Amino acid sequence: MATKKTSTPHISASPRTVLPGSEKSAFVQTAGEKPAPSGTKITVSVVVRRKAPLKVANRLGKQRLTHAQYRKTHGADPAAVKLVRTFAKEFGLTVAPDTPGPERRTIKLTGTVAAMQKAFGVTLVHKTHDGTTYRVREGSITLPTDLVGPVEAVLGLDNRPQAQPHFRIAGEAGDLTANIAQAGGFAHPHASGTSISYTPPQIAALYQFPPNASAAGQTIGIIELGGGYKTTDLTAYFKTLGQKTPSVKTVSVDGGKNSPTNANSADGEVMLDIEVAASVAPGANIVVYFAPNTDQGFIDAIATAVHDTTNKPSVISISWGGPESSWTTQSLNALDAACQSAAALGITITVASGDNGSTDGLTDGSNHVDFPASSPHVLACGGTKLIGTGSSINSEVVWNEIANNEGATGGGVSNFFPLPTWQANANVPAPTNSAGGRGVPDVSGDADPSTGYIIRVDGKTLPIGGTSAVAPLWAGLIAVANAQNGTTAGFIQPAIYAAKGAAAFNDITSGTNYSGSPTGFTAGPGWDACTGLGSPIGTKLIAVVNPSSTSTSKGGKSKGSKKKPVRTRPARKPHAATNRRKAAAGKRR
Repeated sequence: MATKKTSTPHISASPRTVLPGSEKSAFVQTAGEKPAPSGTKITVSVVVRRKAPLKVANRLGKQRLTHAQYRKTHGADPAAVKLVRTFAKEFGLTVAPDTPGPERRTIKLTGTVAAMQKAFGVTLVHKTHDGTTYRVREGSITLPTDLVGPVEAVLGLDNRPQAQPHFRIAGEAGDLTANIAQAGGFAHPHASGTSISYTPPQIAALYQFPPNASAAGQTIGIIELGGGYKTTDLTAYFKTLGQKTPSVKTVSVDGGKNSPTNANSADGEVMLDIEVAASVAPGANIVVYFAPNTDQGFIDAIATAVHDTTNKPSVISISWGGPESSWTTQSLNALDAACQSAAALGITITVASGDNGSTDGLTDGSNHVDFPASSPHVLACGGTKLIGTGSSINSEVVWNEIANNEGATGGGVSNFFPLPTWQANANVPAPTNSAGGRGVPDVSGDADPSTGYIIRVDGKTLPIGGTSAVAPLWAGLIAVANAQNGTTAGFIQPAIYAAKGAAAFNDITSGTNYSGSPTGFTAGPGWDACTGLGSPIGTKLIAVVNPSSTSTSKGGKSKGSKKKPVRTRPARKPHAATNRRKAAAGKRR
């Protein structure tokens, strides 16, 4: 007698549950909207859980993993991948041919708008804002209950802009040259004109980077969500510096491309990042990861760079971001998870902390921090106003030109990420939300456009500032440190927040980042929510971040642990030595 075959229940018939953290806020008010064309094909990124969570020691960079070890133990959970593939088939979606390997934990699914709406329980509409039409979803994503847990995020249903570049152009208000390069209105000319400007190597000299430093053998990854660069500009720029033009490669993520233009672009951001990072770290290779300006593009770009075993960046610079409150919880977690992976793999990520002071440009009567700077797994970079000559700093204070509508350093306390262990003694103010506590920024550097960086953009030479300049400056310093120490610095916060780290910083004790109501934060001795631990004393910082005996997950020494001698020279101390564990109770918040 034949055995009757039992059919397997379809996932599509299962009860549906909201994907935690997927709620998307309402889009800006527009004159009208219409349904997204049902037959249009789109691609989403489905992020699934790891085989096994990263250990605390991995996330703190104390127990590093090789890419092979990471992939084997912390790549995508095969059971979750199987569920998603079954789900996709039942809803008429296909796995995209460019789906990355299991280390990325991302499955790219392609299908029509109609199929996506049914699969993820959403309504997709077209809304036009400032002349651009976006595909928008509002509210939550729902999934068959069995997929909630195995699936951690679904990105790409909505393609509204997620981030802004954090740079400011110095120049007369309304100046055509400044407007051409200011990223479609994101950057703003400095109305009073520039009083001082420096080449990046001059700023490096003020911060005591080793003279004649080389970062040969290192690769600096740069994340860009728009704009582009012209090789002719780079050749001309580095010729004026007397340096060899760096090797610059591009990697396309989710269709992003190197697209330089003369107007309405983020070329100023791209050129600032490349020219600062490469000129203060001569000999380093530069790899630019271009992605669309969406949460999907941003997260995919970082994950691509972190797991790029072809170009192997040892440090990644990010000068884009947006208020923490403008991100969905699933996106905050997915991007932070990519940064955790970087820490486990010995890769440093430097991130601009924002250019709109303590409110991060919002007008809701609250202070806000910028993300991804608020991730506890990146080095958040704030801004100062620097005046100096040669290798001597005359003054350095918090960058704040809000009164002149010219920007200020971002900084404050996260309402999402808790206080990290390495900030426990930094006297970080209490968060507004009890779930938060992570203090921003960690470090700082020159950012005021009135003491800006001389940068070439689209054939023009302009003084540019913003915390966008500080992230590649620190990335360049880390690349030099990696070359001199013979091993990657990796996740440096435990080292720089330790007592021994104090001597590696110029402590910034004057200024505020107030940017409206409520009151912002004030600089003072030790860490503060304006400039973090301070600006770098390069040669000392290189010694502090040298991981003398970093271990892998199997207890062995990391590759390249051989030390190289660090060249030093007497460093000027613009501030008296400060005990960074001293309570900052006297700071006015």
